[in-house]
Amino acid sequence: MNKEKLWTKEFITLSVVNFLIALIFYLLLVTIASYAITRFHTSTGVAGLVSSIFVIGALFGRLGIGRIIDDVENRKILIISIIFFAIPSALYFVATSLPLLIIIRILQGMAFGVATTTIGTIVAQILPANRLGEGLSYFSISIILATAIGPFIGILLTEYADFNAIFIFNLILVIFCFFMSFAVKEPAHKISKPDKIKGAKIFKISNYLEFKAIPISIIALIISFAYSGVLTFISIYAEQINLVNAASFYFIVFSVTVVVSRPFSGRLMDVKGANIVMYPCFFIFAIAMFLFSQANFGLALLLAGALFGLGFGNLQSISQAIAIQVAPPHKLGLATATYYMFYDMGFGVGPYLFGFFIPFLGYRGSYSTMVMVILATIVLYYFLHGRKEKQLITVK
Repeated sequence: MNKEKLWTKEFITLSVVNFLIALIFYLLLVTIASYAITRFHTSTGVAGLVSSIFVIGALFGRLGIGRIIDDVENRKILIISIIFFAIPSALYFVATSLPLLIIIRILQGMAFGVATTTIGTIVAQILPANRLGEGLSYFSISIILATAIGPFIGILLTEYADFNAIFIFNLILVIFCFFMSFAVKEPAHKISKPDKIKGAKIFKISNYLEFKAIPISIIALIISFAYSGVLTFISIYAEQINLVNAASFYFIVFSVTVVVSRPFSGRLMDVKGANIVMYPCFFIFAIAMFLFSQANFGLALLLAGALFGLGFGNLQSISQAIAIQVAPPHKLGLATATYYMFYDMGFGVGPYLFGFFIPFLGYRGSYSTMVMVILATIVLYYFLHGRKEKQLITVK
């Protein structure tokens, strides 16, 4: 039997746009804290807030778009959100005070939340139902590559250029995304009008959150929280343990591992269910965090990067697929928004809390604590979703 086509023009275009927008996010995530300290002489705690406040803005953006995304033409939302993403990108040049910088971060975060939620929803609509796990695994490679390449470029520009070069680079990428967005067509799979407007005038929490997607979204929140400390403070941690050169290759190793493993994990989920991927990846994620916390030489740091790619990288894509899989077909947009809200919350709160933990526990102590958090999440996953997985496989 022939497989339904996966690599359509829309799928490729959306993956590229998603990659570039996420690249900007992660590039700034690892550089803006340093910028705040250098420019405004802030503490590490405040610098962590400047970094993570972007994600708080994304939460509000996703919450708002989650209410209307299944009712409005997604293509229009995508184009408008990229325009509003570009405006704060230009305002970084005139951020003359710390409060203004924080406001810019919030506004750009809101536009980021709307744009990426819209992209994720369109992708979920155009993917063949029997290749959802595989398709989302390929699509989410764009995000993981951004988590690798974005920080790599950010550290490179910080070392050999200045912060203005970073802001110019980001603005160029946003303009490119704007023009690419016009190549995206409105998905053909739309729900019927009666389903859309039913209960639209009544205020309900269910109009803003998809409750069936919340359990796995809680898991996504915890794993993103655990990894946020690695992503945000790796450059400072590497300096402290004298592994700066190895750290510059960390993201390359991470991304290569993800690119190689994602297609296999996605297909495995489609055939055998999510548990066969999720449980091993939790343990691999925990091992990676322990190795990272104890690294004393470059090879250990790079091995941790590879294991993070296998563990965290696949946990992220499979949990997103679960969130969409458990939701009703007419609530794909709401499920996507719900998942990303929780996932972003982890990245938003993580750097801020790590900024306060580090002075007391140190970097190694903070990362070691995350090992226990990840292991505890395995039990939580079982009760929230894992034990129900057999029922989903039977339904499929």
